[in-house]
Amino acid sequence: MKIKIILPLIYILFLLNSNLLSDENNKTLKVGLLAPLSGPYSEIGNSLLYSLQLALEEINDENVSIIPRDSGFNDEEKLTSAINEMRKNDVKIIIGPTSFEEFDKVKRYNDLIFISPSNINPEFSNNIISIGVSLDSQLLALSNFIKKQKKTKTVIMYPKNEYLDLIEKKLENIGLENVKRFIYSPNPEVLTGEIETLTNYAQRKRNLELRKKIFEDKEDEQSLKELERLEQLYTLGDVNFDSVIIIDFGSNLKSVLTSLVYTDVNQDKVLFTTINQWFDESIFYENTIQNLFYPSVNYKEFKKYNNKYFKKFNIYPNEITILAYDALGLIYYAWKKNGKINSINDFLFKNKIKGKIGTFSFKNGKVTQDLDIYKTDNKKFIKF
Repeated sequence: MKIKIILPLIYILFLLNSNLLSDENNKTLKVGLLAPLSGPYSEIGNSLLYSLQLALEEINDENVSIIPRDSGFNDEEKLTSAINEMRKNDVKIIIGPTSFEEFDKVKRYNDLIFISPSNINPEFSNNIISIGVSLDSQLLALSNFIKKQKKTKTVIMYPKNEYLDLIEKKLENIGLENVKRFIYSPNPEVLTGEIETLTNYAQRKRNLELRKKIFEDKEDEQSLKELERLEQLYTLGDVNFDSVIIIDFGSNLKSVLTSLVYTDVNQDKVLFTTINQWFDESIFYENTIQNLFYPSVNYKEFKKYNNKYFKKFNIYPNEITILAYDALGLIYYAWKKNGKINSINDFLFKNKIKGKIGTFSFKNGKVTQDLDIYKTDNKKFIKF
């Protein structure tokens, strides 16, 4: 008889303690960080950690804590060990992984939620939400901008490299209208010839020479003025597009811009746009381009964040760390709003969410950023 009485009491005490523990867990938010805290990419990992420290200070809630673990970079053994350590610490939501290549490895941990700064896939994927500045969001922002500028013949230019299939898949999914695709070689020596073909450079050059011959033997004032005007030109005739979107970065982007200018594409008639450059000031020294437009995160908030980070740590952050900063704010918002976080469905907000990098929309299982358009002008980034 005693055994029959004791067993129910133990069961009741177990349930009571479990409920108390559950209530206690709901009052605290433990957020994991998967980052390369050692090795060749440790600078990025530590920068992410510093960024979350800044975010914690701004949240100013003692019930929120960060549990960082070294996941290496594309190191499955370190990644697995880091995740298992977090689970032992009752972490349910994790910022990371930083690399899209690690997504397949973390999908099997379906009891955890991962918020990644990756920008490859903006769609909710199993237990992963990517909040990076996706190509999808950038192309949508550029498409709307080009329409407002009343441009109707757009060429989307991108290199033949390891990202080719990804870019083409994005273009298919977005379904941009009235666009022509132009795939070019990343080799600058080949590139110039390809852009000469795109811009019909040889024919426009011949057009100019033929036009000049008409006036060369004439001596009347009007003909002399026309000849003088033609002597100032490099080609004659317009290209068959009025805007370009260049999906490229760094020196490759500069090579494309230089080739377009070399082939005498009229910048007063053709709109030059590219994708997010994270306010790379080296573009200022590409003197051949008068105005270059691109979608980006909020420049004012980006500068404010960088300055705050520098003041605190005496170094400037890696660009992606502002995404981790916003990720923690997003997690905290979902936790306060719902009282807990059980799955990625808790991030399907009806309203837009404002972060440091801009405004997020979470609809139909997809993350979209409302990006601003900036232009380079007189060695400044100006919001258009």
